[in-house]
Amino acid sequence: MHSVEYGSGTPILIIHGFCVDHRLLLGLDPALASQGEWKRVYIDLPGMGMSAAGPQIDSADAVAEAVVAFARRTFGAEKFAVLGNSFGGMIARHIAAEFGDQVLGIALLCPVVVAEHGSRTVPSQTVLRKDKLLLESLDAVDRSDYEAMAVVQSSENWALFRDSVLPGLRAFDQAAIERISGRYALSIEPEERAPKFEGPAVFIMGRQDHVVGFQDQMELSDHYLQSTIAILDRAGHNAHLDQHEITATLLQEWLVRMESWKQNGSSSLPVA
Repeated sequence: MHSVEYGSGTPILIIHGFCVDHRLLLGLDPALASQGEWKRVYIDLPGMGMSAAGPQIDSADAVAEAVVAFARRTFGAEKFAVLGNSFGGMIARHIAAEFGDQVLGIALLCPVVVAEHGSRTVPSQTVLRKDKLLLESLDAVDRSDYEAMAVVQSSENWALFRDSVLPGLRAFDQAAIERISGRYALSIEPEERAPKFEGPAVFIMGRQDHVVGFQDQMELSDHYLQSTIAILDRAGHNAHLDQHEITATLLQEWLVRMESWKQNGSSSLPVA
């Protein structure tokens, strides 16, 4: 499985969403690098980016087990954190269930919680600001992809989408994606196979996310006992691109809580 690493310290396994690759989340790296000593390990899921996928990768379960195997090889018995976006958020939940208290904390960005698209609670697609001149400057394929996701259209937002989303969107293995799509749900929900998660957690969702929504994610809060939950306005399924500064701040606060958890065995911060 292809991966790239930055920094040193306690590992964070960073898992992107469906039909994209690790570049989707690289814009978060300055925020993750600025708070403590963390080694950021970005992976390309099987069939996406630079990771090949043989015929055995035929379901979300197979993807999840490939990530489990990668984590065992890479981290051994070392404690690590996990951050997952969209489909990668579902895989991150599986990792937390599989590794238990070896996982220090979990961050979920617009995570898939309900696998079946038709069963999700989602808002209608909303565009809060259109940029006609920008759209007219794009070729038909880029315009279609961008319009499908952008909540606030702007040159700055387009540049983030172009550099973070499009590279993976143009590189995935179509046959592998079709196999996984046919069995997109995990056979067992992660929260059903593990005790309640006690480490620091943060859930970041977009209020205008018409892909996975934000309401279904709220149902997870009882399982993740130390969770911060944020629903960001003017943000869609790529909330970390649409509201980058707020997302960065929330992730930095998550890192602070994990530092306390590592040192004290508790998510409570030291008293001044």
